[in-house]
Amino acid sequence: MSESVFTVSGMTCGHCVSSVTEEIGQIGGVQNVAVELDSGKVTVTSDQPVAEDDVRAAVTEAGYTLVSS
Repeated sequence: MSESVFTVSGMTCGHCVSSVTEEIGQIGGVQNVAVELDSGKVTVTSDQPVAEDDVRAAVTEAGYTLVSS
């Protein structure tokens, strides 16, 4: 298992968390997505390390911005 931590900006509510969780969860190999609304911290647990570009694309699709990994 691999765990990666990212920071997402623009999330303000539970719906935001759901959207980000759903989009990142569709990346191949992702087992779990844990989002902390207050900090914007997103922890992704996966079979293998996920590519930051894949996470960025998923976060953008959800309507938010990936700040950093």
